[in-house]
Amino acid sequence: MTTSAAAPTGPEGAIAGDGAVTDRLVEANQRYAAEFSDPGMDARPVLRVAVVACMDARLDLHKALGLQLGDCHTIRNAGGVVTDDVIRSLTISQRALGTRSIVLIHHTGCGMESITEEFRHELELEVGQRPAWPVEAFRDVDQDVRQSMQRVRTSPFLLHTQDVRGFVFDVKTGRLREIDPA
Repeated sequence: MTTSAAAPTGPEGAIAGDGAVTDRLVEANQRYAAEFSDPGMDARPVLRVAVVACMDARLDLHKALGLQLGDCHTIRNAGGVVTDDVIRSLTISQRALGTRSIVLIHHTGCGMESITEEFRHELELEVGQRPAWPVEAFRDVDQDVRQSMQRVRTSPFLLHTQDVRGFVFDVKTGRLREIDPA
């Protein structure tokens, strides 16, 4: 299967490591910029919503949610986990830029379900320093969405926690399944 994001490959299908992928992205940006016109927006999202999701490349959030440029703030990380840094971004999104709703999206087949906190120990053995951050691996995606909703709802820094909803995106069907917070 080929996608528009398919990277140029070298021998045995390996992605070329000589900067070719980055060069391709820079070239694509040059084509984009040649036709770009300032949409006249500011940083406040039109729909006043922030979406927290996994960084998985299979999630095209704008298409999946019917969003346009400027509609939302998008915060992504491994697992879509609500970490201190996510709370930081959500706090800025709400307090400085007017968002009121928060949508959390995890997905089926997440890589965070296949690793453990042992990953930190392995890194420490390899590089000689233990990461300061937790891996935030999980086994049950529904429960992790519930935990993320709870972290948002109980944060003292967030002003608007009454419209927080969590979902699991099915990477095979493209459908969202809402998770009951209780």
